[in-house]
Amino acid sequence: MPYLELAGFRSAALTRTFDLQNDLMSALVKRWRPETHTFHLSCGECTVTLKDVALHFGIPINGSVVMGVSAIAEPVTLCYSLLGASPDDDEPNFSDLKFTWLKANFEHLSVNATEEELMCAARAYIMHIIGGVLMPNSNNNRVHLQYLPLLADLRNVCSYSWGFAVLAMLYHESDKA
Repeated sequence: MPYLELAGFRSAALTRTFDLQNDLMSALVKRWRPETHTFHLSCGECTVTLKDVALHFGIPINGSVVMGVSAIAEPVTLCYSLLGASPDDDEPNFSDLKFTWLKANFEHLSVNATEEELMCAARAYIMHIIGGVLMPNSNNNRVHLQYLPLLADLRNVCSYSWGFAVLAMLYHESDKA
């Protein structure tokens, strides 16, 4: 938790996922207006704001824009340097990490874990939070590697506007729905 707090992800780590009710989601999608990014409800218009995202997840909303690199030249090297391990994927130029791999490699730490091992586990956990809670993609079981370089120095992670990236992803996914 100290490393998650250092990175500004302590509150986001406490966020729990839940099963979505399809009928509720369907009703919300029908009321979404992509041109205004609002829900049109019987009581009036409603939108999700940057402040809502910050309050709900407790992530930073001020700072540099979160923009990951879409293509990582040496993903194996990147994973070894920041996570201390790399997936045994058949393709050497993979672009995302499976949650099953993250869980298998970082769920249990030794009681004698070094500071470096703890930081690697914190990065892995933040990657899981990013891909599983904050910015899930359509296959919901992977997170893109583009965010991993942003976690290199855990002290600098909170200098990024993660809330803005989450809000942008929310609008994008709502428009697609």
